[in-house]
Amino acid sequence: MTAPRLEIDLEKIRHNAHTLVQRLKARGISVTGVSKASLGSPDIADALLRAGVSGLGDSRIENIEAMRRAGIAAPMTLIRSPMLSQTRRIVTFADVSFNTERDVIAALSRAAQQAGRTHGIVLMVELGDLREGIMPADLERTVCETLRFPNIVLKGIGSNLACRSGVVPDARNMSELSRLADSIDAATGSVMTVVSGGNSANLEWALGGGADIGRINNLRLGESILLGCEPLHRRPIEGLFTDAITLIAETIESKTKPSRPWGTIAQSAFGERAPTADRGPIAQSILALGRQDTDTDGLTAPPGTEILGASSDHLIVSTGGRHKPVGGEIAFQLTYGALVRAMTSPFVAKAFLKGG
Repeated sequence: MTAPRLEIDLEKIRHNAHTLVQRLKARGISVTGVSKASLGSPDIADALLRAGVSGLGDSRIENIEAMRRAGIAAPMTLIRSPMLSQTRRIVTFADVSFNTERDVIAALSRAAQQAGRTHGIVLMVELGDLREGIMPADLERTVCETLRFPNIVLKGIGSNLACRSGVVPDARNMSELSRLADSIDAATGSVMTVVSGGNSANLEWALGGGADIGRINNLRLGESILLGCEPLHRRPIEGLFTDAITLIAETIESKTKPSRPWGTIAQSAFGERAPTADRGPIAQSILALGRQDTDTDGLTAPPGTEILGASSDHLIVSTGGRHKPVGGEIAFQLTYGALVRAMTSPFVAKAFLKGG
């Protein structure tokens, strides 16, 4: 089988998604399965839907279009603020989009009218992470404006935390989102049917200690399903597989070399400095995988193997006291950032395993 490749165990992904769906269902929270890291893979979308997610969410309309072309008929939400240049595509292929800008909602309204459709809107609220979101003081005005647009249905409000600034979802900011939903209901008479509290970073709050869920009735989960860990501290989630996706690379050189470079030392191709410690001769292998393929800083090597460095196309590892044969393979675990980069790379094959 070709390398480098991602080996994707669909049954483990389905198990992870089903486990989280059931745990959150007991708390009155539905799960939107986030497909952006999979580039809209129909196989992963199918695994998420079989696990019981209420719909699919993606940040790229191109991925949503790919899933539609593959026959995926589930409700789909564009979870990144729409680009004005894509509003026609968005109302054609996405049922709902997350929004913060009046001009964009107006354009979605016009596109929906022209297409003879209605389009759902979730207004995103800024709760401190300083990525997307309407300031709370401006929310009521934006809700009233949104309600006036034809062919637009206001579904509810949402928030996003822990992505840009690492702000932790907790009782305080989640209570604020619930309070805002109550306030909007009272002020406008329009019930917020969706209150989307956030992403995988919300799991500790939602499941960890019997927190008052309030109005929060939806979470958008990607990393926790695909990698079996929570993103605040990257700790494994009990009962989930952390090896549903692995990255396999092939050895293209295996030699004993000094551990310390010689000659005049300047910056490497990526602005780094070589280590100066001399560990003596080591068994060094080079793998056909580099920074052009993935975030090499986000890889975890198997026991007995140490990542020494990387360039665009080469990953250099120490294999302890033994040589890895040329043509041999090494499997790595990935962080979410490394997974997204590897999925995006045209040089990394994707192998879907259906046996579990």
